[in-house]
Amino acid sequence: MIRVLLVDDEEPARERLRRLLAAVQDIEIVGEAEDGPQAVEQIAELEPDVVFLDIQMPGCSGLEVASSLSDPRPRIIFCTAYDQHAVDAFELHAVDYLLKPVSQARLDAAIERLRGPASPRAVTEKVNEASGFPRRLLAKKGSRFHVVPHDAVLYFLSEGGATKLQAGDGHYWMQPTLNDLEKRLDPRQFFRVSRSAIVHLDAVSEVVPLGGGHAEVVMRDDARLEVSRRRYKDLLEFLEQ
Repeated sequence: MIRVLLVDDEEPARERLRRLLAAVQDIEIVGEAEDGPQAVEQIAELEPDVVFLDIQMPGCSGLEVASSLSDPRPRIIFCTAYDQHAVDAFELHAVDYLLKPVSQARLDAAIERLRGPASPRAVTEKVNEASGFPRRLLAKKGSRFHVVPHDAVLYFLSEGGATKLQAGDGHYWMQPTLNDLEKRLDPRQFFRVSRSAIVHLDAVSEVVPLGGGHAEVVMRDDARLEVSRRRYKDLLEFLEQ
């Protein structure tokens, strides 16, 4: 049985997929979501095999949802009313791309593609190449996911196996590791100062040399973060730029 999650901000689009999928064997719809934060929450809770994911949604796009997921991640079938996204979807190595309104024949073809061998490359590997660096992040505070603009981020910390996002209004928690984030964040804005921290360059107030090639940065919220010896010189060059 293939467990499916439907994500679309339009109820008629979800209803059409429900009706079409009812005619397909071995498909079970385990949940639905109306926006990006709900989608991430449902994926974490339900662990679906496949997500039918709308690309254009208010607050957070389907591409940004895909980039926020950690391994193991479900396979993605993108759905959209705009055919100009087709090339991007295939560059992202999604299972398939469906143009709304979805037809039964086109859906059946996507399911056949789905039943084939899984792509060895994750959906998120090409997010930056296809759509530019994402401008927002999905992060959790309490039991809810929030959309956090990049400009609101001060720094990221690795704490106890989780990733802490510190923003001006408080801290949030994320699934991706610092290694994952470093690959998808704009290097003109974010810099890895150590194994355990990535900082927003605009949020750095001071760089304090400590001797022996070591240093620390003082952030806008007065937090002091260690800068590793091998990254110190590069950090100064990036700040000068």
